[in-house]
Amino acid sequence: MKILHIIPAYKPAYGYGGPTESVSRLCEGLAANGHVVDVFTTTANGKTELDVIPGAKTNVEGVNVIYFKRITGDHTHVSPALWRRLVKTANHYDVIHIHSWWSILNVIAARIALFSKAKVILAPRGMLSGYVFESGNNSYKKLIHKLGGRKILKKCVLHATAQSEYMECRKLIPGWQGFVLPNILSLPDIEIKEPYNECFRIIFMSRIHHKKGLEKLFIAISKLSFNLKLVIAGDGEEAYIQQLKQLAVELNIASKIDWIGWVNRDEKFERLNQSDLCVLTSFNENFANVVVESLHMGTAVLVSENVGLSDFVGENNLGWVCTLDTVDIVEKLNEAHLAKQKLDHIRKHGREIIRTTFHEQVLITKYYEEYLK
Repeated sequence: MKILHIIPAYKPAYGYGGPTESVSRLCEGLAANGHVVDVFTTTANGKTELDVIPGAKTNVEGVNVIYFKRITGDHTHVSPALWRRLVKTANHYDVIHIHSWWSILNVIAARIALFSKAKVILAPRGMLSGYVFESGNNSYKKLIHKLGGRKILKKCVLHATAQSEYMECRKLIPGWQGFVLPNILSLPDIEIKEPYNECFRIIFMSRIHHKKGLEKLFIAISKLSFNLKLVIAGDGEEAYIQQLKQLAVELNIASKIDWIGWVNRDEKFERLNQSDLCVLTSFNENFANVVVESLHMGTAVLVSENVGLSDFVGENNLGWVCTLDTVDIVEKLNEAHLAKQKLDHIRKHGREIIRTTFHEQVLITKYYEEYLK
C-alpha cells in the first residue's frame, strides 16, 4: 500500500510535543511492514527551521520524508511548495492521512486531497476539542469552520486516538464516520529500578501550556501537608513560565519545584522511573503519550478526567483520575502519597499492561486494516 502522511512538523522537531513522535513511529512501523510511506511536512522547528534541504526526499528511518519550506514562522505553517507537490501527486496514493487541524497548511492540504478524489483520513490530534475550539484565537477557528472547514472535515474519515476524542468530534460533526486507534510509541527496553526519594517526588513532563492545568496543580500542592518535590520537565513560552514561577512564589511552594526544562529521550525515561507519581491535570488532552511512557517505566499516574487515557487509567487501576476541582486534586494526591502498596503493584505490573494494550505490531496491523476500509 502507498500511504502519504501530512503533518506540519516532523522529527527531529520534537518541540511540538507528542504528535511529532507518535506520527513518526506510526510511519516507521508501516514502512517496516512493507508499505511505501511518504511524509509531506515543513521545515518548522519552533521559531527556527530544521537544518534540512527543502523539497528533497530524505530517508528518515525507512520513511520518505520531504521537508517543504514554509513562508510563515508561526502555527499557520503556510507552505505553497507543499501544496503544489500535493496537487501533482495526491492521486498517486491509496490513502492520505492528515494530522492536526486549524493550521492553514492542513486545511488547504485536505481540500486539495479531496478535490483530487483521494481517500483522506483526518486525525485532529486534540484540535477539535471544546477547549481548543473556544480558546486562543477562537474567532479565527470559528470562521474557518463556518467557511468550509466543517464540510472538509465531514468528507474525511475521522481518526481519533481515544474514545473520548471520538465522541467529542462526533458531537461537533454529528454522524462523522471514523475509527479509534491509539498512538504508537517507541518504548525502550530498559530496567525498571526502585526509586529511593527523600520525599514524595511528582513529575510533570509535557509542553508547558495553559491547557496543562499547572495552575490547578500548584494550588493543590500549596494545600498539602506532606513533603514533596515537583519536577517540571518541559518548555514553553518564557512569559508564561515566568507567570507560573511567580504564582509558585505567591503560593509559597517555589522551593518545592525543580524546573529542569526540556529533556532528551534517554533522560526522559530515567526521570519517569525516578519519580513516585506522574501528574497531568490538563483541561484537555486527546491522548497523552507521557501516560503510556510513565506506566512503561512502572510509575503510576494522576490524570484529570479530561485526559484521553483517563478511562484506561481508571479501568486498569494504574493510578488516579481527578476532576479539576482543587479539593479533588488534593484528595487524590494525598491518596497517592499513602498508597505505597498500589504504587509498588503498578511498578511491578504496569509495563506488562502497557505492552499488551499498546503492542506496536498489533496496532500497525489495525491501522492497515482501517486504511483498507
